[in-house]
Amino acid sequence: MKLFIFSLFIFCINAKTSAPVYHLEQGVNVKIESSFTKRLNIFCYYGKPKYIIHLWQTVLFKINHPSKDYSRYDGPTEEIVEKEYMKKHYSWSLNIFSTQERNVKLNPFNDSCIGIESKEAYNVTFNIIRIDLWKLLYLIFGVLLFISAPQLSKNTIFYYVCGIIFGICTSLLILIYIASKIIPRKPFMYGVLGCGWTVVIYVLQILWDNIRMILEHYKLYVIWYMLATGFISFILCYRWGPVENERTINLIKWSLQITGLTLMFFSSHFQEAAMAQIVVLILFYNIPKSWFLVPKRYWVRKFPPKVKLLTNDEYYEEGVKETKKALEELRNFCSSPECNQWKMALKLHNVKRFASFVEGNSHLSDDEILEYETSIQGGLTDEEDENYTDED
Repeated sequence: MKLFIFSLFIFCINAKTSAPVYHLEQGVNVKIESSFTKRLNIFCYYGKPKYIIHLWQTVLFKINHPSKDYSRYDGPTEEIVEKEYMKKHYSWSLNIFSTQERNVKLNPFNDSCIGIESKEAYNVTFNIIRIDLWKLLYLIFGVLLFISAPQLSKNTIFYYVCGIIFGICTSLLILIYIASKIIPRKPFMYGVLGCGWTVVIYVLQILWDNIRMILEHYKLYVIWYMLATGFISFILCYRWGPVENERTINLIKWSLQITGLTLMFFSSHFQEAAMAQIVVLILFYNIPKSWFLVPKRYWVRKFPPKVKLLTNDEYYEEGVKETKKALEELRNFCSSPECNQWKMALKLHNVKRFASFVEGNSHLSDDEILEYETSIQGGLTDEEDENYTDED
């Protein structure tokens, strides 16, 4: 009798389910009719070759089911999906919970199969997203985070924002720690030893469902809690002040750069291309800035810019403008604490004239202005005589 039961068990494990297999292509919509008993349907996608134009491509498999009364099995081939199905139904393994994710993103370069067991009617849709915006945002944010890490590690606003977020997350960990003190340790450990880690994961799933329920029904309390913990975190950050230790700043910078590179790596299913992007970014980041000036210098040497000569009126206006600017800078310097007025007065012949200039009066006397205008008129008269002589 025992030998018969054992042979029946082995036969059930090795048996085929003969489940229908649907091959998925772009825009496919498969409708499954209801049945009296649960049955398995397998949907398979066959990966495509890796090309650089498919860098941010994603495959979306969407399950449109009226309820959550279904089971999902994943695997690279339909044979492995069938084995997972048989293993669950013809063995003594206990699966308390199953994956109920309705939108499944698949790797476009790998073969993937999904088995769905249900007795209700449902349909599945399959689409190939040419450019996944989330993947593209991962790449852009990762590059910006890596490049701006040296500035962010010293930025005061970034310090306060991170401090507030860290304080809110830490307060949640404190609540979890207090809740763990209430749970009796010995009965819980006995349950873990008796039922295995399945019970632990089941409890964690219940906690996550309760957290989602709290976020949906008690949003106002959650907002006030986050505001209170965020305000306390801001006070603590203000009390300690921004980070000034150079080694601590370096640790923050390196952590931000590692985070940016990690986002870049997960920005594409094409992992070889993602690693190439990371290598290019690191090389570009460590290239000396003087190397970037070489092409510019070569271009200027090869194609020098055209020099535009000034007319007499433009030359006069530029001289007046620059002279006025230089005099204003000199006046500001003489009025600033950096200038030692008494020491400078010892070197001047006319201290009263210097004081008048600092107070805003003209730097030229009336006699100097008259002499300058006379010399200009004399120069113009000589030029007119020369022109008249040349014409004769």
